[in-house]
Amino acid sequence: MELFAKPAAGGIIIKCESGIDYVLLQERCKDNGGTDNGLIEIPAGKIREFENIFDCLKREIREETGLEVIEIIGENETVIIKSNGYKVINYMPFACSQNIQGSYPIMVQTFICKVQGQVLDKTNETKNIRWVSINEIKEMLVTNENGFYPMHVEALKKYINEW
Repeated sequence: MELFAKPAAGGIIIKCESGIDYVLLQERCKDNGGTDNGLIEIPAGKIREFENIFDCLKREIREETGLEVIEIIGENETVIIKSNGYKVINYMPFACSQNIQGSYPIMVQTFICKVQGQVLDKTNETKNIRWVSINEIKEMLVTNENGFYPMHVEALKKYINEW
């Protein structure tokens, strides 16, 4: 049987408060999460059939954090083409990751987001949802990179390096 990678969208959610830049992090806590449970991650999830990737990202962030996305950097540069019975969206994510070995074949396209609202204490997929300063994330990645969900490590590093 031929198997395919599952497309997903993820969000590096940012805010600046009192001159300090933060990113929202959470811990995986899924019923079928296995050894990935407890890993630090950004909100992300699979794209439903024919779901616009930006709608997916907004839905996943709301489900996993309770927050409402008010801006996805680059979304306003999206081009939609209708031709020959197709409706195609062309966009540029901030970063892309593909799992090419392991138990779960997934591809995550990551975007930078801004949100509003109150963070939930936990959901049926996440816990310990919190704002973490860029400097603290840098230190966490240096001292405990293996504590992060691998699909999000390089996107976080890229964001930190460009920050």
